[in-house]
Amino acid sequence: MSKVTVALIGNPNTGKSTLFNALSGLRQHVGNYPGVTVEMSTGRFSHAGTEFEIIDLPGTYSLAPRSPDEMVAVDLLLGRRPENPRPDVILSVVDASNLNRHLYLTTQLMELGIPVVLAVNMIDVAKSQGILVDPVVLARDTGLRVVPIQANRGTGLDELRTALNQAVGAKSPTTGPQLPEPVEAETAALETELKGLIPRFLARRLLLDVGGYTEEWLTTTSRNGLKDHLLAARSRLSEAGLGVPGVEARTRYAWIRTATAKAVTNPPSRMVTWSDRLDKVLTHRLWGTLIFLLVMFIVFQTIFVGAEPVMDLIDDGTSWLVGQVEGNLPVGPFRSLLSDGIIKGVGGVIIFLPQILILFGFIAILEDCGYMARAAFLMDRLMSRCGLSGKSFIPLLSSVACAVPGVMATRVIENRRDRLATIVVAPLMSCSARLPVYSLLIGAFMTDGYPWWVPGLMMFAMYMIGFVTAPLVALVLKRTLLKGAPPLFVMELPAYKRPSLLAIGRRMFGAGWAFLRRAGTFILASMILVWALLYFPDRDANGRYDQRIEALRNEEKDDEANKLRSEWQRDSILGQTGQALEPAFKPLGWDWRIGVATLASFPAREVIVGTLGIIYEKGEVDAGDEEERKKLGETIRADWEKDPMRSKYRIPVALSVMVFFALCCQCASTLAVIRRETKSWSWPAFTFVYMTVLAYIGAFLTFQIGRVIVDLVG
Repeated sequence: MSKVTVALIGNPNTGKSTLFNALSGLRQHVGNYPGVTVEMSTGRFSHAGTEFEIIDLPGTYSLAPRSPDEMVAVDLLLGRRPENPRPDVILSVVDASNLNRHLYLTTQLMELGIPVVLAVNMIDVAKSQGILVDPVVLARDTGLRVVPIQANRGTGLDELRTALNQAVGAKSPTTGPQLPEPVEAETAALETELKGLIPRFLARRLLLDVGGYTEEWLTTTSRNGLKDHLLAARSRLSEAGLGVPGVEARTRYAWIRTATAKAVTNPPSRMVTWSDRLDKVLTHRLWGTLIFLLVMFIVFQTIFVGAEPVMDLIDDGTSWLVGQVEGNLPVGPFRSLLSDGIIKGVGGVIIFLPQILILFGFIAILEDCGYMARAAFLMDRLMSRCGLSGKSFIPLLSSVACAVPGVMATRVIENRRDRLATIVVAPLMSCSARLPVYSLLIGAFMTDGYPWWVPGLMMFAMYMIGFVTAPLVALVLKRTLLKGAPPLFVMELPAYKRPSLLAIGRRMFGAGWAFLRRAGTFILASMILVWALLYFPDRDANGRYDQRIEALRNEEKDDEANKLRSEWQRDSILGQTGQALEPAFKPLGWDWRIGVATLASFPAREVIVGTLGIIYEKGEVDAGDEEERKKLGETIRADWEKDPMRSKYRIPVALSVMVFFALCCQCASTLAVIRRETKSWSWPAFTFVYMTVLAYIGAFLTFQIGRVIVDLVG
């Protein structure tokens, strides 16, 4: 069976991803492209004895690369990527209701010397607007193979497969727009100047795309005279009345108008559709914002409430497995490794899976129906003030549930700098894992003797730390490490349509599997490491700790068992490390016990509650059990009362701990996902370091300023 490579490309919101999924089904995977931070999905399908490999290229409005990511797509089309052969056929997807605008990219594809098949998608949407497209006439006047389809319903897919099969080995289209002769002459001169370094197509892009990635790349890697040659060529074209870049747009759109004049029938006057009526409300500055907030409330309320029963089942299953291990294996390091290190470690990751599935299900629905573009449009005004675009808002808001899906949701951001900036600041948003810490300390120190509204205000303040800090950090990044031109927010508002249940299911499955595969292994290794640091050394002069603790529990001497467990914790490697680092904790108002619990919580924030329970001789505390947290809070408060410093400054100390947790990146899963999304260890390392430093400074200022206020008031 022969094999054919197809490059799938089109404007954003043309249904390209839906078509890719419909053609490839489950026979698809994501490939990493070395040297850049970009992924492209690859799928396979068979038709008439031919095996097709289809590569889903990033959505783009033209072949004018503005970033390294987009350059990968152009290089792949030109056969300049060693890991992929040059495509045999190009499948260009256009929206039937916006045909003239979307054919601009197609005219550029026609210049690559590869057969092009034109898939005219969303024919149902166009028909509802009174627009009729005659595929036979369009094929005659463009010289392309044209197939009308409706990707979300599977309409026209067999005809499309046949057209792709027929295009293999056929001649490339020669009827496309011809740029004026002076432009072609300057392109040839530029190609000669570069001595064959780039093909004719890239030489043309270098000439016409002012400030594009090709110009930036070549003028910094080639000799200095290239920039002068380029400026002179553009100047000559301008003097001839062919100013760059306007000459290309005028030429292409003139050809498109001629090619579609007989093939497309438009209504005598533009119809006011129900989409237009909806947009008047959904994009309104006031009503649109209120509706958006309501939609987000429903999304996150569903994430928190809807996921809870399944999360409880996973938690119960984890507890059952731990009970089975502890009931059937003798006391020792192997049993502890299985129960505390592996089962609890894996359970701590899997328990977030329901939230991941619900969140990505909602994202798929909102994107597929067309609402996500409206939400990004509404938020662009606010996000642009910190150097980001409206597309960054949804991932940041998603991070309030969990930073892992928030980071994964940044894939909707095309600009690499904006995407990296959003990824790096997403963990600053207070996620659900921080709630046990806030609840523990607020309940212990800010309820008794305080007005009823103080706990709620403090919880609100903790969340506001992330909402205020994240945009400020993004602004600093966009002016330093990720410096670049201000983001130009260009987003076509697609027509509303009914979401595809199959596409939503695939999106949820893909996100869930990626979460388990990408984050699970890393956090498992981290939890095993923390277990080892808390377990060893496992004995003193009186024998093994675990055997003595087991004997005390069998004798129902739980207080003595907890006290021995606390002693074991203090003498462990992590405990000794905490005591050695106590001088670094003192400026924050902490002792070695708070420091040890904080160090233990770096793989996962919730670990601090259980670690504090052990250190304060309360046994292991369930971070999700409100009653157990309350008892632990009472114990911590009673212990702090015995210490002169923490007794006087207990509120500043509690606030210091909460601020540290609000700003610090204590989540191995998040760091693992950042590593996978950026294809580099540099960005997770940078995120961990800057957030830890920021958290330390924030906790230091909180305690020191709070201590001054207490002294003044007292």
